[in-house]
Amino acid sequence: MEIKIKKAPLKNRKTKPVDESKLGFGKIFTDHMFTMKYKEGKGWHDAVIEPYHLLKLDPTAMCLHYGQEIFEGLKAYRSQDGSIYLFRPTENIKRMNVSAERLCMARIDEDLFMEGMKKLVLLEKDWIPKGVGTSLYIRPTLIATEAALGVHPANEYLFFIVVGPVGAYYASGFAPTKIYVSEEYVRAAPGGTGYIKSAGNYAMSLYASRIASNMGYTQVLWLDARENKYVEEVGTSNIFFVIGDELITPPLHGTILPGVTRNSVIQLATHLGVKVKERPLAMDEVVEAIEKGTLKESFASGTAAVISPVGQIYFHNKEYLINGGKTGALAEKLFNEILKIQYGLAEDPFGWRVKISDGKKS
Repeated sequence: MEIKIKKAPLKNRKTKPVDESKLGFGKIFTDHMFTMKYKEGKGWHDAVIEPYHLLKLDPTAMCLHYGQEIFEGLKAYRSQDGSIYLFRPTENIKRMNVSAERLCMARIDEDLFMEGMKKLVLLEKDWIPKGVGTSLYIRPTLIATEAALGVHPANEYLFFIVVGPVGAYYASGFAPTKIYVSEEYVRAAPGGTGYIKSAGNYAMSLYASRIASNMGYTQVLWLDARENKYVEEVGTSNIFFVIGDELITPPLHGTILPGVTRNSVIQLATHLGVKVKERPLAMDEVVEAIEKGTLKESFASGTAAVISPVGQIYFHNKEYLINGGKTGALAEKLFNEILKIQYGLAEDPFGWRVKISDGKKS
């Protein structure tokens, strides 16, 4: 399918941010977006990069009533020589189709997804910030647009991608966060949708997140729904603990999002000679390790922040300090090594980095 490009008139284009230290996260978007439609019996059609615009939906569009909404998040990076890279984009594309299948939505042609995303990023390349720690955030989204009431899989969908320059996800940057363990509410149950990136998963997390925020905590650490005992994941990322000489993270059993950064951390840590274990980890074991002094550090991983050190955990009405509230050595090492790969500052032994533009030619 040909991807048409309709450029925004110069007079309508937005003013690009000058101060990269004030980018924030998810507040600024570029001049163009990619859209593509699907209709049962016709398939995908009308792929176009066009001026950024409001969506027009029927009041009965099924995404508004029955929750068929999924999305992904990845980034484009500018290297020192001006080259532009994506980080493991095929993993996000594959995961989005896993999400689509779980919610009975139309699967997206992976080659067309990649082509549309690359063309959009290259069209907006002047929006990509230059500093390490900044990037162009990419948000692909799929929604059900069929105008109908009645619970059934929709037969019409809209796929779109918007992009925007971002800085650090947390205002504090790469600094230890405070985590609240939710014992009353759960994020996902076995057999549910915890392993996909659907809008509903995030909506149901907001109440506990607000409780945590009101108490001064950055994120919620969710426990399993069956026994309310085992660590699962943080609201926006996967969780890791260094206990003794092992890096431990919960296994993927259908209730945890299989994070691209999570997988990268596991591969990189193993490459660096760290013992990595994917196993069930009870909060009682975490607390015991803190009290014995064998829990050396903890951190979360995700596309937005890459690595987020954890300095404090609130559990059973008590606050526990981790590593003296300081960033751990392994978290800092992994953070720096992943950044170097993403920005083309180091060798990429894993083949994660995808160059989409040579700096000399862009």
